[in-house]
Amino acid sequence: MVDEESVPDPYKDVQPHWFFCCRADDSTSWLPFSREDSDKLENTYTTGNQDEEVVIAVDGERYDVHVKERKRYAVYWEQAPTEVRRCTWFYKGDKDTRFMPYPEDFSKMLEDAFKEAVTSDQWKKKIDFPTGETVIIHNPKLIMQYQPIGLQDDWISSPSEQTRPRTVKRGVDSIPIDIPDGEPDKVDHLVFMVHGIGPACDLRFRSIIQCVNDFRSASLSLLASHYKRAQQDGLVGRVEFLPVNWHSALHGDATGVDEDIQRITLPSISRLRHFTNDTLLDLFFYNSPTYCQTIVDTVASEINRLYALFKQRHPDFNRAVSLVGHSLGSLILFDLLTNQKTESKVPSGDPSSLSSNTLEQILTKLDLKQYLGILKSENLDLESLSLCKESDLKDLGIPLGPRKKILNYIKRRWLPEECKAAATLQMQDPQIPGHDADGLAGLSSEQSSFYRAQAVTSAVDYEYFDVGIGQVSIDYPQLAFQPQAFFAFGSPIGMFLTVRGLKRIDPNYTFPTCKSFYNIYHPYDPVAYRIEPMIVSEVDLEPMLIPHHKGRKRMHLELKDSLTRMSMDLKNNVLGSLRTAWQSFARMPVAALPSVEEGETSADANPQEAQASAADSNADANKGDRNADIWSKILEWPGAIHTHYLKGVCVEAESSMNAEQTENSEIKMGMLNGGRRIDYVLQEKPIESFNEYLFAIQSHLCYWESEDTALLLLKEIYDKLGVAFEQPQQ
Repeated sequence: MVDEESVPDPYKDVQPHWFFCCRADDSTSWLPFSREDSDKLENTYTTGNQDEEVVIAVDGERYDVHVKERKRYAVYWEQAPTEVRRCTWFYKGDKDTRFMPYPEDFSKMLEDAFKEAVTSDQWKKKIDFPTGETVIIHNPKLIMQYQPIGLQDDWISSPSEQTRPRTVKRGVDSIPIDIPDGEPDKVDHLVFMVHGIGPACDLRFRSIIQCVNDFRSASLSLLASHYKRAQQDGLVGRVEFLPVNWHSALHGDATGVDEDIQRITLPSISRLRHFTNDTLLDLFFYNSPTYCQTIVDTVASEINRLYALFKQRHPDFNRAVSLVGHSLGSLILFDLLTNQKTESKVPSGDPSSLSSNTLEQILTKLDLKQYLGILKSENLDLESLSLCKESDLKDLGIPLGPRKKILNYIKRRWLPEECKAAATLQMQDPQIPGHDADGLAGLSSEQSSFYRAQAVTSAVDYEYFDVGIGQVSIDYPQLAFQPQAFFAFGSPIGMFLTVRGLKRIDPNYTFPTCKSFYNIYHPYDPVAYRIEPMIVSEVDLEPMLIPHHKGRKRMHLELKDSLTRMSMDLKNNVLGSLRTAWQSFARMPVAALPSVEEGETSADANPQEAQASAADSNADANKGDRNADIWSKILEWPGAIHTHYLKGVCVEAESSMNAEQTENSEIKMGMLNGGRRIDYVLQEKPIESFNEYLFAIQSHLCYWESEDTALLLLKEIYDKLGVAFEQPQQ
């Protein structure tokens, strides 16, 4: 008989997992793909032709992996390609925080040696590599790597550190690592997120791409917790968030503005001046007609490009789209939305159609059919032609006259007829003395929605002058879709509108193509301003408090409200008791007479007889009765306060809360958000409440990591889709 313990374990192939490299500053880390993406890559690697390049979409189709090249490319934004590995063996040094994968050729050599050791049952096998490393396979659970002294770090001096080995593990299942869950293929909603000033979006100086990635991860986590049942029933997929970067276009080589600013910048405090030039100057650039045109053109063209690319990669997507703007990005989107043309309403089915005419028909109408071949050679259709600038047509060799005709016709097609008819109207503020307030009566609802003081500007082509609230010298481009909602994070929109001379917003005003608007801000954000007081100025309304994503109010806010209510009630009761006692002291002798006892009526005693008997009685007795009545009222203070707090506080607080809610619901907030509230405020954290100035800058950059903000977006999106919201149990 053969001893079963002497029989070696059968060899099993290692299960590979695919990783991608992530470089940040001076550090390099390897992150795993989701199991779904890794399985797709592995199936392509094992079943496909190794000599042919195959492209696999991963990470929600935001990246493409070239399997043969072992590279990962971003689809929607500019990013350097990153390395991809098919990983089977991993190592970790004493000072490493996580296991790192070996190169594929190194892993293959280790796997061959491990297979030989298992099949031959010969352990403590030593493997020398050409690079000088030595790996010793002591047993299946203990494998160590020893580096040569020449490859050690220069600062390592002690012999013990030079000979300290690395721990080697086989297979991804043997190392502690969090493999992310795959994203659902179904996209329920598309959101474009526009950043504010500067290239960095938070205190860690991360780019808009990294911040949007965190916001997307938070939304996926909230969908799993707050829409769990809907996900299980297949009613909920995911929301796709895509970043819109305009800073690089403004500060790139195309404008040359950085070189011009650098020539006039003082050499002192260079780091601070560089930070100012790179961030704060964006505000001044947006107020400049030249660079403002560049910014709005870049934002609109980038959004349209991302939308067209997304539709190309998701041909079955027919859901709504929303916009998110942070800081200055919210003002850019606000100006774009107020200057959208109603004729750009997308017909059913084709969101990219400009009109019913074809390109050939338009050129024939303009007597420019000879340029049809040039435009078709560049694959230009009506949508792409509407995004072209004069410089683009000039590069195609089209002369000046035909260029002007084409661009003029495109602008006319996008301009609504009602704006053409009233293009020369100047909007006056009815509150300014000397202006006829009745002059606004003849304007349409869209034209009279905003009241503007008369301003003197540079020469404007009033044939295309839009009566919106943007800068009058800017030709605002059009979006290729109608947004469902617009969310502003930490927005200075209210301040900019006031500075532009806008006194108030007509309650009947709404964006031409967007029906929902939310102004979300942190209470300590120094850049944020409110919108509702510009619509309803006669009522002082508190902003809507955004609930905590765990379904409760923060404890320190509840305690603060309770203490405030208790102190006010205590103050009112004490003052009331003191007022009653003082009135008793100052009361006239007639008023100080004892009251009618219980069960005694006025008919039982004649007032004249009472007065006569009182005059005949002892005056000292009456004085004693009056003093006793005063002290009895004073002694009743604790009982009155106790009775009030036991019986009256909760009822009074509840009634006042219900009255406030009823009052708020009766107030019409205008149509900018469909009659609903517009201003929403986040709950500050307990540590932030100690010093609001200390956390002011952080408050302006907190929205990218705020789960409360992400949940508000998801509720707005899925409420429109009719999906029930679930509050998870604590």
